Amino acid sequence: MAFITYVLLAGMALGIQKRFSPEVLGLCASTALVWVMLEVLALLLGVYLAAVRSELSTFHLLAYSGYKYVGMILSVLTGLLFGSDGYYVALAWTSSALMYFIVRSLRTAALGPDSMGGPAPRQHLQLYLTLGAAAFQPLIIYWLTFHLVR
Repeated sequence: MAFITYVLLAGMALGIQKRFSPEVLGLCASTALVWVMLEVLALLLGVYLAAVRSELSTFHLLAYSGYKYVGMILSVLTGLLFGSDGYYVALAWTSSALMYFIVRSLRTAALGPDSMGGPAPRQHLQLYLTLGAAAFQPLIIYWLTFHLVR
């Protein structure tokens, strides 16, 4: 739902700026879809290489990667209402909130609640995977939304 809302909001933002065309909307949707697929594949590869035993399936990772669209929607809406300064404030806030959420939820899901004690070497690798996934989110959000707000 958030993916479709993002694509529709991108079309609206481009229309307000008189830059809308169906090709640009299709490019926006396909770019966002490719980023989601790359993110999920990178997480699956990281989980495999880190030998993480968890209950996370591909659908769980897909759901976690979809949370970024809520922040993207809020950032673009704020940018449309308050200009580029509002966009950057909203981008910082939503990115921080998303990073906190991803670290907390993926750490619990990937490492399990019983491993919250002293970290072993393998748990360090799993923690780095979680932190890397969280740190990559603001970059994706910025890359997919910076052209929508002027």
